[in-house]
Amino acid sequence: MINVGIVGVGGYTGLELVKMLLSHPAFRLNYVAATAGDRMLEALHPALLDLITFPVEEANAEAVAEKCELVFLALPHKASMGFAKELISKNIKVVDLSADYRLERETYEAHYCPHEDPENLPRAVYGLIEYYREEIRTARLVAGPGCYPTATLLGILPFIPYIDTQAPLFVDAKSGVSGAGKKLTQTSHFVTINDNIFAYNPLKHRHAPEIAEKIAKIHGAKMEVNFVPHLIPATRGELVSVYATLKEEIDPAEILEGAYGSEAFIRLRENPVDIKSVGGTHFCDIYAARNGRALFVSSAIDNLLRGASSQALAAANLMMGLEEGTGLPIVPYVP
Repeated sequence: MINVGIVGVGGYTGLELVKMLLSHPAFRLNYVAATAGDRMLEALHPALLDLITFPVEEANAEAVAEKCELVFLALPHKASMGFAKELISKNIKVVDLSADYRLERETYEAHYCPHEDPENLPRAVYGLIEYYREEIRTARLVAGPGCYPTATLLGILPFIPYIDTQAPLFVDAKSGVSGAGKKLTQTSHFVTINDNIFAYNPLKHRHAPEIAEKIAKIHGAKMEVNFVPHLIPATRGELVSVYATLKEEIDPAEILEGAYGSEAFIRLRENPVDIKSVGGTHFCDIYAARNGRALFVSSAIDNLLRGASSQALAAANLMMGLEEGTGLPIVPYVP
């Protein structure tokens, strides 16, 4: 068994990692840490009662190095990089779920804060599995993509060679409230989100530069990305619709089949996708259609799983020489 740990186990993504690791055939959960240390995991997450008994510690790099070969950092943005730097120096493999290693330094510092670990930043591999699979196998540090960029990029990347890159890309994204994390805010309060839907940070959200940067890195195409996220009255799930202008008339289904026909965790749909069908799974469902040169691409994921924790687990599997799909959830929460 391979000993792994979770730092930041108190949040939703930390809980999802625990749930998957409980039945993982090759990983043994051997360390967990949270801000509220000195308690039991089942007290932190009552849903785990009688499933696991495990002490929650305060994060300590020395303890991680003693107990783990790989660690998941489910920490907030700006909090991961200092801890990751310490772990990497101790030869521990790291899968970081924050934004701290996703972007080029200039892009990161323009939208977050000064970077504390510029030495390791260029060594981080972006954890979008279908496009960086081979690099992840030999990585010591993997940066998990954001949930919105995951759904957007998986949907639009196959079409970039056929898109007019001089025309702007429009991304309309909708996510369940769990994407906002456990901390209560005015916008995530029940009386605000119940029976309601609204955009937030339209055209200014910091996932837009992440999407644009990865399109440029993968296809060498610089595009204007207009990204508008919305919060919807659902616990989990994410639906992203992308609108683009084609250079030529193509068969969208044929393009998607060529890109993803052999991918086990991408399902190509003949009808528009929905979030219920992917809830609780690692799948990304994609649908595309066109009207002349107008292209519509829609993708759906579970924001906590494919958009965070199960994608992190898939990366960890590859990093440790395991089959990519080991322990990944595939049965949706339906009805």
